[in-house]
Amino acid sequence: MDSIPILKIGSALLVTIQVDMHDQLATRLQDDLTEKIVQHRTRGVLIDISALEIVDSFIGRMLANIANVSRLLDADTVVVGMRPEVAITLVELGLGLPGVKTALNAERGLALIGGVSAAGQAADDADDD
Repeated sequence: MDSIPILKIGSALLVTIQVDMHDQLATRLQDDLTEKIVQHRTRGVLIDISALEIVDSFIGRMLANIANVSRLLDADTVVVGMRPEVAITLVELGLGLPGVKTALNAERGLALIGGVSAAGQAADDADDD
């Protein structure tokens, strides 16, 4: 089964979804991301959906679930790169994504979760040793 890469950048995790999501892939992403949040003591999760042309109700709920689980594990989640047509579809489906922060791009998203600094990276690397 395919998986979506999860990259560690400082104290944050970056997920760039560049394939059309199907239900199994979304469920696997949630499981993998939850494990990485705990493993790296992550403070923030950035999910880039700029490549997604369609988001159905299941994927919308999965994004909300990921944000809720992350919050319980003390990590903020920000979804970035949402296309206008995706936002319209989510609203039409009645999925406002409560609890999910959004930003236009990754730079703004990182600012919402406290950014990533070289000092933060060095401290995180020292903790891993």
